[in-house]
Amino acid sequence: MGLGHRACTRSAVPVAKYAATARGAPCTSRTKAINTDLLIAATLVVATIALWATGRLPEYLTALLFFAAATVLTPVPAATIFSGFASAAFWLVLSGFVLGAAIRKTGLADRLAAALQPHLAGSWLRMVGGTVAVSYAAAFVMPSNMGRIALLMPMVLAIAEKSGIRPGSRGWFGLALAVGFGTFQLSASILPANVPNLVMAGAIEATYGLHLHYLPYLVTFTPLLGVLKGALVVALVYLLFPARPAVIASAVQRTPWSTAERRLMLILLCTLGMWMTDALHGISPAWVGLVAACVCLLPRVGFLTSDEFGQASNFRTCLYVAGLLGLSAFVAATGLGDRVGDHVIPLLPLDPAQPFVSYLSVFGLGELLNALTTANGVPAVFTPLAQEIADASGLPLTTVLMFQVLSYSTPLLPYQASPIVVAMMMGKVPLREGVKLSLWLALATLLVVAPLQFLWMRMLGLLAA
Repeated sequence: MGLGHRACTRSAVPVAKYAATARGAPCTSRTKAINTDLLIAATLVVATIALWATGRLPEYLTALLFFAAATVLTPVPAATIFSGFASAAFWLVLSGFVLGAAIRKTGLADRLAAALQPHLAGSWLRMVGGTVAVSYAAAFVMPSNMGRIALLMPMVLAIAEKSGIRPGSRGWFGLALAVGFGTFQLSASILPANVPNLVMAGAIEATYGLHLHYLPYLVTFTPLLGVLKGALVVALVYLLFPARPAVIASAVQRTPWSTAERRLMLILLCTLGMWMTDALHGISPAWVGLVAACVCLLPRVGFLTSDEFGQASNFRTCLYVAGLLGLSAFVAATGLGDRVGDHVIPLLPLDPAQPFVSYLSVFGLGELLNALTTANGVPAVFTPLAQEIADASGLPLTTVLMFQVLSYSTPLLPYQASPIVVAMMMGKVPLREGVKLSLWLALATLLVVAPLQFLWMRMLGLLAA
């Protein structure tokens, strides 16, 4: 569904057809309506992104303003604008808050933190490196960024407190960002581990009939987008957010497991088992998480009261996530992403004689789309443009399709990746700290990871037409 013509006819016409009018006498009123609709949509998207990026207004208020303006000022269906509330990511965020609160209330967070602490404590480098490593390792068995953040954040912050790193300190911010960036950016190297990867795989299959496979994808991206980029995250967090964790005595008082802890651990193991085997049963991780959250809220069986549920569920964050996803759907419905691609691709220096220049050009286009549509929307917009890019650059279509992974996994600003925003909100990290790490990591990716990824793909034979 797209924006419709408001003059000459009442029939809806997709925005992608805005540039094409009926042959013969032009319809001036239709063209004017078309330009007005597209201008309003573009202005709304730019204003929303600017408010999120600058933090001039609370994120949830910007999301509400977007919902209000989009429904009143544009003919995009409400079902599209509010589609974020029906998305799996929204419900996974909400259920993640419930699970995280249950983990904290029962004391399971402290127990698991105590088990991890000997491996993470001892030095700041070891603590940051261990946090990033655990975040990345969890992506292999738990196919949900939001779920991983919801489970890992309480444990990591509990370790921080036990090590003398107080809430609001730079070390506290660094560990929260290590969870967020380690979870989102590194998981792009594992095919089923995040939403953008799944969107890309679905879009490639729907558009070109091609199927991505787990192992070849893993070999292509894990060495650099996983391991090397993880090392960069560790180095930047270590340098930008210095801290001195206190040395904790090795002797830890072991207390017996409570009934609530045992019951919650059983629920979590079942949830993890369902998440790990989603390819077999076909149930989305979001709905598995929602069931687990409901169990945690049941009287007698669960762990949280109604008041505790209200306190645990950060509805401001949920509104923000719904706004992010709704914005992506809005951009796709209005055809703004396609229009940007149509205007930008002819300007790119795509040259069969210079594949590295073409590679960097595609990376730049992906970053532009990332800023416009957020990470979840990049594959939906970029994938249909890949054939035209492949023709102009002389590169194989499958290789051009893979180039986008580097772009959507490298947000310039936190708002482009909702899991990072959720991690920042759970850790109460100021926006400026997240922006600082995003920009430094993007620069390191451009200078270090991107060239090496190109060479690695060449070694694998992926650049040969």
